[in-house]
Amino acid sequence: MLPILYQDDHLVAIHKPSDLLVHRSSLDAYETRFAVQLLRDQIGQHVFPAHRLDKATSGVLLFGLNSDSARALSMQFAERQVAKNYLAVVRGWPDEQGEIDHPLEIRKDDAEVFGGIVEKAAQASQTHYRRIASVELPWMVDKYPSSRYALVTLDPITGRRHQIRRHLKHLSHPIIGDTTYGKGRHNRAFAQAFGVNRLLLACTQMQFKHPISGQMLSITAPVAADMSWVIQELGCLAALDTHQIEYQAPQPSTSLQRQIFV
Repeated sequence: MLPILYQDDHLVAIHKPSDLLVHRSSLDAYETRFAVQLLRDQIGQHVFPAHRLDKATSGVLLFGLNSDSARALSMQFAERQVAKNYLAVVRGWPDEQGEIDHPLEIRKDDAEVFGGIVEKAAQASQTHYRRIASVELPWMVDKYPSSRYALVTLDPITGRRHQIRRHLKHLSHPIIGDTTYGKGRHNRAFAQAFGVNRLLLACTQMQFKHPISGQMLSITAPVAADMSWVIQELGCLAALDTHQIEYQAPQPSTSLQRQIFV
């Protein structure tokens, strides 16, 4: 069952788990599970995605319960009227806060181009970020005897494809678990240490106007248990409480006590 965060006669919001596609895609032709079909079967009616969330990203995902509601919601995303908040675990220590203002090429999805990615001229793209916790672990992953990681919150202003992931790569602080834009050695180290093999990126909150009433809605998704487990083992769980970020209870801690060499 997909956790439902909000539902009325016009829209529904779910907590999408990591590793679930929103809808069928030729870029992942062998996948058989999709949020659209799962939610449709769960609530017994057709649903219409209002925006896109990467397969590997967990968190708030909105659907209209009819095409008009979905269109109105999608328009808010297109016109930058939706406030989106994300949480990520990244390599290194970024500045305490800042704005990444880095143009990104348009990347068409498979609905537009079958069998590949086409790039066009770069578009203006901005993401605000804040580092809320830092940790240094005794891992000789690269050439250094220890490795630094950070917990960051992110507010994308624009909505380009893979924007947060590409912006953090541009900042030289890629997200842990990102197999496209990240660092394989660090990804493998985390998978080995914590037994969690996922992109450590989650959409934790969205604020937008109801497509019919115009009332402001704020929908929150707790950080999934597998991601909060990693954050707990890094010793950063208190940062979520400090910044009022909800999270699901992580599994019992075993405490990280070994060095990892990759």
